[in-house]
Amino acid sequence: MRAEDVKDDLVNVLFTEEQIHGKLAEMAKQIEADYEGKDLLIVGVLKGAAMVMADMARSFTRHVDMDWMAVASYGSGTKSSGVVRIIKDLDIDIHGRHVLIIDEIIDTGLTLSWLTSSLRARGAESVEIATLLRKPDALQMPVDPKYVGWDIPNDFVVGYGLDYREKYRNLRDIGTLAPHIYS
Repeated sequence: MRAEDVKDDLVNVLFTEEQIHGKLAEMAKQIEADYEGKDLLIVGVLKGAAMVMADMARSFTRHVDMDWMAVASYGSGTKSSGVVRIIKDLDIDIHGRHVLIIDEIIDTGLTLSWLTSSLRARGAESVEIATLLRKPDALQMPVDPKYVGWDIPNDFVVGYGLDYREKYRNLRDIGTLAPHIYS
């Protein structure tokens, strides 16, 4: 689905699919350089990071192990619930591994702050974060991602894995959701 397919639902398009692919390729190149010679495990945070993780992984020119976690701090609305729950845990033992968490957005920071602490406590050699988007004005918890695609305003955005009530995840672009949709 493209932005023009849901144009009445969006205020504007922040990033096109082409811009997103370019940014992910740029980030993958830097990650490869930083982890050269290291055994890297990338961990996608479901459901939102599915698109980002898949496209970033395809941009690598080296082998990486991949796993997924599903953690949630969002309910069905537009605000964080404040409680983090593990819905699906890792299948791979991370003890002594270099772990790179891949997420689509850092909003309040609650989920990723909790997740990085949890993975470090499991004995990972290192735990870093790569995120396509970050909302600096929305941060409530200290989160310091090593790789950030773009900083964006504190607006409700959808597309490329980002949803509103499970819709818009398959939007190829990222846009600001019109308030009449969620008001």
